[in-house]
Amino acid sequence: MPKITSLSQLDLNGYYTYQDYLTWQFKERVELIKGYIFKMSPAPNVKHQKISSNLHGLIWSFLRNKNCHAFSAPFDVRLPVSLKEGKSDTVVQPDIVVICDERKLDEQGCNGAPDIVVEILSPGNSSREMKDKFELYEASGVLEYWIVDPEHQDVVIYSPNKEGVYFGSRPYVIGDILNTSLLPGLVIDVKEVFDS
Repeated sequence: MPKITSLSQLDLNGYYTYQDYLTWQFKERVELIKGYIFKMSPAPNVKHQKISSNLHGLIWSFLRNKNCHAFSAPFDVRLPVSLKEGKSDTVVQPDIVVICDERKLDEQGCNGAPDIVVEILSPGNSSREMKDKFELYEASGVLEYWIVDPEHQDVVIYSPNKEGVYFGSRPYVIGDILNTSLLPGLVIDVKEVFDS
C-alpha cells in the first residue's frame, strides 16, 4: 500500500475506514463521517482558541480527582454510527469532549460516544456543526452536545428526549450560569467562557 503523505493522494469521494485514517501522514486535519472525508477548517483563530482554553480549563479543573475526563482537540473520537465489515468509519475531532466511561479510552482516543461533546463554531464550519455533526452526535448517543457561538457569545445544550431525539436548551448568555445534570456541581459563569 502506498504511503499517503498528501491529501491530494486520496479520492475525496472515496470510502475509508478508521484503519485507513491511521495510516495517513499529512498535515491537513480531516474527519471521517460514515466513511467519507470532511476537510476541517484551517487552524482556529485566536478567539476560538481562547474560548476553547477557557471552557476546557473550567471543565478540566472541576473534573480533577473525579471519574470523568476532559480532552481538547486534536483528540480522535470514533463514533458507533456506521460500520463496514466490522470496521469503524467515523472519526471526529470535537473541540472538547467529556468521557465518564474509562473503558471507552484507548491509546488512539475515545472509542464510543462521549458523554459531552462541545463544538465551538467557526466562520467556515457553522453549517456542518449545526447539521451534519448534530445528526451524527444524536445518532451515536452523545448525551449532551454543546454548541458555543463566539459571535453571539452564547451556548446551547442539546440532549436527547425519551425517543433519543435532541432538544435544545435556551441559549446561555453572559450573565447566566451554565450547569449540567451529567456533572453535578459543575457551575460555569458564561462570562468566563468568552473572557479574552
